[in-house]
Amino acid sequence: MTHRLVARDGPLKGAVFSLDDAEFSVGRNPSNRLSVSDPSLSRQHCVIVSRDGHYQIRDLESRNGSFVNGVPVRERTLADGDEIQIGNSLFLFLAEDEESTPTSIGSPLRLDERSVLTGATVVLRSEDSRYFQPDKIATAPLPALRVGRDLKALLKISTAINSVKKLEVLERQLMECIFEVVPAAHGAILLTGDNPDDFTSVFSWDRKQGAVAPFPVSGTLVRKVFQEKAGVLSTDVLEDSTLGQSTSLSLTDTRSLLAVPLTVFGRFLGLIYLDTGDPTAKLDKDHLELMTAVAAISAVALENAREVERLEDENQRLKAEINIEHNMVGESAPMRTVYRFVSRVAPSEATALITGESGTGKELVARAIHRNSPRATKPFIAINCAALTETLLESELFGHERGAFTGAVAQKKGKLEVADGGTVFLDEMGELAPSLQAKLLRVLQEREFERVGGTRPVRIDVRVIAATNRDLVESVRAGIFRQDLYYRLNVVSIEMPALRDRREDIPLLAAYFASRAAEKSKRHVRGVSPEARVCLTNYDWPGNVRELENAIERAVVLGSSEFVLPEDLPEAVLETERPAGVSIARYHEAVADAKKQVIMRAVDQAGGNYTEAAKLLGVHPNYLHRLIRNMNLKSVLKSAG
Repeated sequence: MTHRLVARDGPLKGAVFSLDDAEFSVGRNPSNRLSVSDPSLSRQHCVIVSRDGHYQIRDLESRNGSFVNGVPVRERTLADGDEIQIGNSLFLFLAEDEESTPTSIGSPLRLDERSVLTGATVVLRSEDSRYFQPDKIATAPLPALRVGRDLKALLKISTAINSVKKLEVLERQLMECIFEVVPAAHGAILLTGDNPDDFTSVFSWDRKQGAVAPFPVSGTLVRKVFQEKAGVLSTDVLEDSTLGQSTSLSLTDTRSLLAVPLTVFGRFLGLIYLDTGDPTAKLDKDHLELMTAVAAISAVALENAREVERLEDENQRLKAEINIEHNMVGESAPMRTVYRFVSRVAPSEATALITGESGTGKELVARAIHRNSPRATKPFIAINCAALTETLLESELFGHERGAFTGAVAQKKGKLEVADGGTVFLDEMGELAPSLQAKLLRVLQEREFERVGGTRPVRIDVRVIAATNRDLVESVRAGIFRQDLYYRLNVVSIEMPALRDRREDIPLLAAYFASRAAEKSKRHVRGVSPEARVCLTNYDWPGNVRELENAIERAVVLGSSEFVLPEDLPEAVLETERPAGVSIARYHEAVADAKKQVIMRAVDQAGGNYTEAAKLLGVHPNYLHRLIRNMNLKSVLKSAG
């Protein structure tokens, strides 16, 4: 098994890097295994290490974070196909069997810049090749055996390449066919990307070894092929006096070489390059004629194979993005408990109850349970029990028959019926009216119900997941929630942690929300500044993850720098007492100090009575209590009293 990083975007786009058992460090510092000249990277940004046969990525407290499939991570085990976003670079992590590993990896292509074009140079355009002009084939001064062999090779290539979709397999087959009829020692298929001057894919071949690492090719020859849009042959390379100083060509003892362009509808796709050092088997004009025809036949197939792979990668990326909408972000101990709960509960059919404060991500857990369950291909229907009146909610849940009430002009299926075979998520379950509680109890017990105005029972197969921010035990004691329904819902349950109870996840969530908001608002935001991160971590977030998401989106939209700064954050966040050494804009400092003075003066005038102080200030007592708590004024007021 081999593991690779493929650069899909960024400064190293098109490069491929092999991973081994050693630490593979990434960052701006040249001492890293992979040094990237990108100001958005930290000097020591992240490291990829092998552990127990698996590779893990670990962020090294970088300024802008490391993302896997769009989710910021501190440490994550990598799976085949994972996308790693580091600054402006996007890498694809691949784990493949040795036999299927492409050879266009490792060191990038190097061009030998010494001139190798001597007087014995032939230039041939595609349309002038004898193999596209039947009359020339009949009159060609070649042995019939060689003509027949070349035509057989062309037929074999055209037949073989139309049945291959994977680019690396196609390149391998193409090279094998070429080397059967051309006496080359080395060969390469070079494909360009968006920039025709850069080769993003290099497949190299050696007659004795087969697929090999990229070797130096003649830069002069490559540029001439590109400029002329024609095949070029150079014979008697060693006669060129400048080649005595060309180390790369002298090592391979190159005597003749040729290159033919790969063009699709007039667009330069790349080229096929061949060379040999055997003086008894030189490449000649007839080989150039044949290779010109081979290139014309194979160019479209190579482009199609590359396009198929691009579309497959894009499809994988889009699927990952869709899943990200329902992914939970966090690596704290409370979140690991949530992940374990999902993994254990998802395969079962048990009814689940998710409790916790508003904004903690209860629906995300419900969706994760559904997506990892045997019902994943069936519908997931979410219903907010607090959003509709009792009458509308009953019709929404159970459906209605034609004429059941005014406006019921046709039969309508309820969401429970629509979700048949899948999962129903009942949010804000504690708000359900008593009459609907009784009907829902029947659904849980019998898996059947009757539509509004109907008499025939409707049988369904659904899994129910409920969520509430209320204390249902207290609601049962108060008589506003049925005890038997509570027991039916509370088969397996979990309480979602409040954001203040997992503060270590706040930087990850902030980075994730900043990235998503920047993409949505078409702004270039590189991350959250360290000062803003401290402010975010120090705030209690009564609205939990939802409040954090809104705060970050506001900061991205209203901010003007490449980073989210403290002054971009809501005032409620800035009101919180900050640790020593963390500074914000003078304006916000002045506002915070003024608030402290006004509060302390009002409390002093009210004789220490917070309710009276709130009246003097014209605010609700709860708001005053929150300000005092956030600004850490309680101890100051006590000492002043």
